[in-house]
Amino acid sequence: MARSELAYAVRRVPRGRRLKVRIDAQHGVEVLLPKGAPLRAASSAVAELRPWIERELAARDALRARLREPGVLPFLDERLALVPEDGRVRVHRRGSALLVPAGEDAAAALERWYRRAARAEIARRLDAASAASGTAYTSLTIRNQRTRWASCAGSAMSFNWRLLLAPSRVLDYVVWHEVCHLEVSDHSPRFWRLLESRLPGWREPARWLRENGAALVL
Repeated sequence: MARSELAYAVRRVPRGRRLKVRIDAQHGVEVLLPKGAPLRAASSAVAELRPWIERELAARDALRARLREPGVLPFLDERLALVPEDGRVRVHRRGSALLVPAGEDAAAALERWYRRAARAEIARRLDAASAASGTAYTSLTIRNQRTRWASCAGSAMSFNWRLLLAPSRVLDYVVWHEVCHLEVSDHSPRFWRLLESRLPGWREPARWLRENGAALVL
């Protein structure tokens, strides 16, 4: 029996020097093509790396299955049941339930809801951590970064909304990590000492995120 085609997306990277194939947590298989590389190079790379790709996809699906219950989404330390409703266009929380649009519009509406919730949850934690450390940030942006959970550029903060799919202690760790960057911009020993003084026990949520981050998708 012929093997089915493996779905993948191609993204041009103008400054890229070589072709890369990666498993994106939210977008699946992605081929990064340098400027000028022929499109056929993407299909050749996917075919060559297919055994590795299939192992990675299976591991990701197994991880998601272990962390999730059918019809339920995590929201920090809570679990919210999805309740589809015909005619609904926006997600609304009612107690421990999320009322969502029925059909294909649910995923986009859910992401919009999580983004709004992320701004409120992260801003509250960021304000408290900044005040406790005697530092200040200038702006907060909620994004859907492909490879980062958060960043601190100068004093501008950016966080990935998918952190709300992780336990609260993980979000707290990422917030403190970025707040410490307001004082120490690099990851030198001084930075890690500062983080340890501000958030003892940070290693456990950091490990959790490293091991389970690929499953933090809708």
